[in-house]
Amino acid sequence: MQRLTLRWWLAVACALLALGASAAHAALFEDDEARRAILEMRQRIDQLQQGSQRSGDDSAQLRRSLLDLQAQIESLRGDLADLRGQNEKLRRDVTDLQQRQKDVAKSVDDRLRKFEPETVQVDGREFKAEPAEKNDYEAALAVFRTGKFADAATAFQGFVGKYPQSGYLPSARFWLGNAQYATRAYQAAIDNFKALLASAPDHARAPEAALSIANCQVELKDTKGARKTLEDLIRVYPQSEAATAAKERLSRLK
Repeated sequence: MQRLTLRWWLAVACALLALGASAAHAALFEDDEARRAILEMRQRIDQLQQGSQRSGDDSAQLRRSLLDLQAQIESLRGDLADLRGQNEKLRRDVTDLQQRQKDVAKSVDDRLRKFEPETVQVDGREFKAEPAEKNDYEAALAVFRTGKFADAATAFQGFVGKYPQSGYLPSARFWLGNAQYATRAYQAAIDNFKALLASAPDHARAPEAALSIANCQVELKDTKGARKTLEDLIRVYPQSEAATAAKERLSRLK
């Protein structure tokens, strides 16, 4: 629109100049008003040309500004893409860290469980036992079951000394006494069986322990002591299988 207006004014100016020139040539510039009109028209044309030049400069500046703005937008897009990539990496890192924390926590829990007491049942009794305590008892019993009685006696003796307050203690003394009996350590066996009866007379192994004391006394040629032990067994534990066996033994003692 601006270019169209400028061309129109230029055309008009040229026509007026031509007209003015013709009139001036004919009248020898005697018409002052015509000269003033021409001067005004020339000033107007100069102003239009200057405005057109300024408009062109403004357009160029605007184009440069737009190009700069576009470059900044592209740069921001690149920065945004980088930030998105960093954010995704951070999200993955956080996920990995959380998983490692869970793994560490599980590992710690598993290790703690290895040291936490657990409920066990042995010979009709239920009690709490440390994992190491349970392992030592079961290891000693496993040796006894292989028939290595001397090694079993050593293992159970070590258990009794290491865990004097253990819930396994009556059972450990029972098996220790049997291992000692098997190795002919009769008096040591009697001492352990008596210790069982003194500390846990209601233990499931107590009647058997009493019968084993009598057997050890027989091996030691202590017939009188064996008879007394068997009679006490029948009296204290009359419903036990050991009491039935004790009656048979009494009938054979002389």
